[in-house]
Amino acid sequence: MTTSPPRTQTASKPSSKAGSFTSRISLGRAMQAESANYFLLLGITLFMVVFGLVMVLSSSSVESHNDTDNFFTRFWSQGAYALIGLPLMFIVSRLPSRFWKRSIWVFLGLACFLQLLVLVTPLGVEIGGNRNWLKIGSQTVQPSEAIKVALVIWLGVVLARKKDLLAQWKHVAVPVIPIAGGAILLVILGGDLGTTVIMAAIVLGALFFAGVKLRHLAVGTAVVGVLAVIVAFSSQSRIGRIAALFGGSSAANPDVNWQIDNGFYALASGGVFGVGLGNSHSKWSWLPAADTDFIFAIIGEELGLIGALVVLILFVLLAVVFLRIIHASSDPFARVTTAAIMVWLIGQAFVNIAVVLGVIPVLGVPLPLISAGGTAMISSMIAIGIVLSFARETGKQAREEAESRGGSPA
Repeated sequence: MTTSPPRTQTASKPSSKAGSFTSRISLGRAMQAESANYFLLLGITLFMVVFGLVMVLSSSSVESHNDTDNFFTRFWSQGAYALIGLPLMFIVSRLPSRFWKRSIWVFLGLACFLQLLVLVTPLGVEIGGNRNWLKIGSQTVQPSEAIKVALVIWLGVVLARKKDLLAQWKHVAVPVIPIAGGAILLVILGGDLGTTVIMAAIVLGALFFAGVKLRHLAVGTAVVGVLAVIVAFSSQSRIGRIAALFGGSSAANPDVNWQIDNGFYALASGGVFGVGLGNSHSKWSWLPAADTDFIFAIIGEELGLIGALVVLILFVLLAVVFLRIIHASSDPFARVTTAAIMVWLIGQAFVNIAVVLGVIPVLGVPLPLISAGGTAMISSMIAIGIVLSFARETGKQAREEAESRGGSPA
């Protein structure tokens, strides 16, 4: 006796419903698999990226039109980099810690090799007195940003392995000085003092959170400070920037005085509520680097004190989430790497804003996740993706421990 077609069709319907129900359950479990820190960090990052794209569009529209007769040229470019950075961030957030521990030497070596190409081959490009860019076809990339990413991971791997030996200064100096110092030297040779300062801060921050003795850190900080002064006064351009900070003039780069003054004018004209999004006067060829190094001045002008405070609050929240992830993790590698990334992003934001406010000389570093700059955007999002992976692993461990104790996962 054969089975009738209607019975077969009827039997297939519950199967379809069951599959759909199973898919919904799987999606729900996938959403619940992430910790609160994961979603908080992801939300802040996405908001900052979108906010940055809006401000890049506003601050670059005039210069884009002057250069290409198109108001949206730089915005489309930055948006394309953001579209590259987003999937990379999510892919990296799925990689386990063991992947970085096994491959970090390859990544660090490749990043340093690219920086070496900048220094010794015609592919290197000099902008603003700094030879820190690599031109490949029609694209210009910044290998020092790749070194930052590799350096924070390398510091996490090495310092985690030596966690029981960090009280002895030799076990700190032997890996850090030749490897991290060598990577930083490649950037110094290109003349980029701003990136050098950030990288030095990354190393010192990683050492601090790894538990290196404070007296050893004090010596290291003093040495870095002396070297920074020597490098700062080794170039007429940098001497001029220092002079401009104190009201002098820069003969080597007179645009520095113009940039500082117009940055002040932009912030002052914004008042409390700003002149309105898109209504900046400074972006009309008055303020150089309005969409990159001095985008905070445009934010202060168009969105006022309130907009500037929102940016500061975003970076404070970012730091708080990083600290929460550090506190929740029991893996020394995750803790040190997250701390190094926190020092990088928050420290760079502090330097950028301090430059605009006239607290420190012009160093030429972008505002993370907000300023225009494709390589900087992608490297920052990859770094945050690494921290997201740590948040996922920590949340997974917490749930497994709760389930093993017979409780419900948090």
